[in-house]
Amino acid sequence: MEKHDGRDAGRVRHGDLKDPWYDELASGWGELDGTGAPTAPAVPAPTAAPERSAADIYLEVQASPAFQEVRRRYRRFVIPAVAAFFTWYVAYVVTATAAPELMARPVSGAVNVAMVAGLAQFASTFLLTWAYARHARLRRDKAALDLRWVVFEQKREQELRQGAER
Repeated sequence: MEKHDGRDAGRVRHGDLKDPWYDELASGWGELDGTGAPTAPAVPAPTAAPERSAADIYLEVQASPAFQEVRRRYRRFVIPAVAAFFTWYVAYVVTATAAPELMARPVSGAVNVAMVAGLAQFASTFLLTWAYARHARLRRDKAALDLRWVVFEQKREQELRQGAER
């Protein structure tokens, strides 16, 4: 481990943070300049903007077309997937209860239909989990991150305005 000496020993330098939400293009907000004073924001806050609460910001984002698109993509995957998986699960339970002779039918040696169907339940659970993660990564994550960045920027502007008023 390296020992850091000098006047910057305890300071975190630009680029040292491994924060996945950090964006180089938005640097300069609240960072210190060479004299130790905070730098001015890259985009000055509007002076005559009405005061908005965090709830107002979230409600505005929730009403936005981008948020509605993320929710629509989520529902288009989840509702059919849950319906299919629930139907498959109920069919297994009902068949095991109503038709035990069918479930007891041997498939190979000591392995019967009930064992194969039970193992298929586990396999379908893992398959559904994989499909959900893939769908989220390909269809929703980027849009959700963009929305998160919008909210973060709006909250930061609000905090800067509040700090300037004090």
